[in-house]
Amino acid sequence: MTIDRMVMAFAGTFILISIGLAIEVSLNWLWLTGFVGLNLFQAAFSGFCPLAIILKKLGVKPGCAF
Repeated sequence: MTIDRMVMAFAGTFILISIGLAIEVSLNWLWLTGFVGLNLFQAAFSGFCPLAIILKKLGVKPGCAF
């Protein structure tokens, strides 16, 4: 699996978890959803993604985007 796919999987997982927590625990968990979405949005334009940097240092195979 490439860094690109891992970033998308990680973001999707966190969005689903935070929506579930917002429904079951507190609506404040939607801030996490907003943060993940905002980070994905800025990464699309800047190419900077903290998770991609971490995965690259861990030796995950790079993809087209990162």
